[in-house]
Amino acid sequence: MTSIIGDNGAAIAVTLLSATPNTITHIKTDDADGYNAIQLGFEEDKNPTKALRGHFKNAKVLPKIVREFRTNEITEDMIIGKANDADLFSVGDIVDATGISKGKGFAGTIKRHNFHRGRKTHGGRSYRRPGSIGSMYPQRIFPGKKMAGHMGHERTTVKRLKVALVDNEIGVIGIAGAVPGPRKGVVLLKEAK
Repeated sequence: MTSIIGDNGAAIAVTLLSATPNTITHIKTDDADGYNAIQLGFEEDKNPTKALRGHFKNAKVLPKIVREFRTNEITEDMIIGKANDADLFSVGDIVDATGISKGKGFAGTIKRHNFHRGRKTHGGRSYRRPGSIGSMYPQRIFPGKKMAGHMGHERTTVKRLKVALVDNEIGVIGIAGAVPGPRKGVVLLKEAK
C-alpha cells in the first residue's frame, strides 16, 4: 500500500496491484458448454503438462494462473490470444476485489469471533475461554457454533472499491483502500453491480 494525493488535495490510501497482460485462452459458449464465459491466463508456466500445452495451443501462451469469468454474451472483440492490459479499467470505476485472505492459523474465540473475555477479578478463572457452548438437552453441539479454530485463508470479496490510479506503461492499477490477500496474492477485479 501507498498513498497518493487526490484532486481535492487529500491523501488517499491506495493498494497497488500488478496488472500484467491477461490473455484470453479459451471461450465457452452457451451452445457448446451450456453457459457463456471467457478464460483468462497470465504469467508464464515454465513446465506445463502436455494436456495444458494442448489446451493453450490456440492462445499461443502458456499461462501459470488461469481464471474463468462468466459473461452475458460473447462479443466480436473477444478473440482467443488477445491480451487485455491495465487500461481495461479507468480512474473512478467502482470494482469488487476478490482474493484469498491472509491466513491467521488456529485462533481462539476472542480473536476469531470478537467474544468478550471473562473477568480477571473476584475469583474469575476463565479469561479467554468461550464459556458455555450448549445446554443439557439435546446433548450435542449444533453445527456452525462459533468456537476456536482455523481463521483466515478463505475466499473473500471486498465490494465497491474505487479505482484511483491506472498506469498502463508499468502495468499498475491502484485501488483506494485495502484488498484481501497477502503480498504476491492473486486478486480478481470485477465491475461492481
